[in-house]
Amino acid sequence: MSTTAVTPRRGASTRPRPDLDLRSDATARDEPAAAGPRPAGLRAAYRAVRSHTERLAAPLSAEDQVIQSMPDASPTKWHRAHTTWFFEQFLLEPHAPGYRRFDDRFPFLFNSYYVAAGPRHARPRRGMVTRPDVATVGAYRVHVDAAVDALLADEAALPREIATIVEIGLNHEQQHQELLLTDILHAFSENPCLPAYDPDWRWCAAARAPGTVMIPEGIHTVGHQGGGFAYDNESPAHRVLVGPVAIARGLVTNDDWLAFMRDGGYDNAALWLSDGFAAVQAEGWRAPGHWREQDGGWHVMTLGGLVPVDRAAPVCHVSYYEAEAFARWSGRHLPSEFEWEVAARSGELADAFGVVWQWTRSAYAPYPAYRAADGALGEYNGKFMVNQMVLRGSSLATPPGHARATYRNFFPPSARWQFTGVRLASFPA
Repeated sequence: MSTTAVTPRRGASTRPRPDLDLRSDATARDEPAAAGPRPAGLRAAYRAVRSHTERLAAPLSAEDQVIQSMPDASPTKWHRAHTTWFFEQFLLEPHAPGYRRFDDRFPFLFNSYYVAAGPRHARPRRGMVTRPDVATVGAYRVHVDAAVDALLADEAALPREIATIVEIGLNHEQQHQELLLTDILHAFSENPCLPAYDPDWRWCAAARAPGTVMIPEGIHTVGHQGGGFAYDNESPAHRVLVGPVAIARGLVTNDDWLAFMRDGGYDNAALWLSDGFAAVQAEGWRAPGHWREQDGGWHVMTLGGLVPVDRAAPVCHVSYYEAEAFARWSGRHLPSEFEWEVAARSGELADAFGVVWQWTRSAYAPYPAYRAADGALGEYNGKFMVNQMVLRGSSLATPPGHARATYRNFFPPSARWQFTGVRLASFPA
């Protein structure tokens, strides 16, 4: 097996996204764009991000935008309204003199989990909110956008506090752009008609990347070190001991996963964490999420509808429990988030960004000396630092400017409706 030794440097490699380019631009990138306002300025960045949300929602009917297929997912209409409420609540009401709220009912309907911002409608019941309708939510977005545009008219004179809130709001909306796609894919997978979000969408094959990236034992600085936007959970930067460890250059593929299935991987309790095997039995897992056996073969529900499983494509829609069981079956491990970050910075990982998020074996916990910000925005990340696992990289649905080597995504270990996949690690004997 070939190896590449790591000499840490900034940046990481990517591959082009699938044929349906879900980004707000159409330019393939060799590495993740720096997060934060684009060179054109904050006002232009605001317009670009907000319009991209509307483009993502455009293929959906009013009925599509109301459906909530499970408690963890949200309707498209809710995503569009919630991201608008965010700017109204945290930017316009405190900082735009004379701003008038669009509708006094909306804070209750479209607050998500900000306790300090007031009471909210229960998350599992968001699909019950058929009124306001889609057209009214569209008018809400126009109303807020006009007020934000006016507030940002003189960018040179903007207080840093306002610019910071806009940056957070734009990155927050980009997160919901990805959720909009994963949530509607889950809803369509529950529809007997198996509709396609975009009939022309195609998966890309995984990069042919044999071998590993070898990280010798050493002290590395991890976490956000300045330059561009980052969430508070990426800080403070700190030093960690990493290695020796070998990180697979390529992702686990569907062909790899089919071998795991043929070998009885979902039936072998010895491969699974106790909670994971309980989930297998309770949920009846026999294959990754959105897979189904049909006409003598395995098919998968995608944004392009139901298609035969592409053996060369990276496995997707697997939970942490499944990823960990697969790693045991293969005689290897999942990398820690710090091992992954050091390897990604080398630029030697294939498909580090833009294909699937990659599970790590790291629990989502605060970095040393981390403190959440004061006020409601301090609830954004810190209060979720328990009972979740960290994913690194980005997926085909991650918008441009929203991927970086230090980004810490996180989900409960049973979650598998996101674009989540697997990269393996091994340790010298």
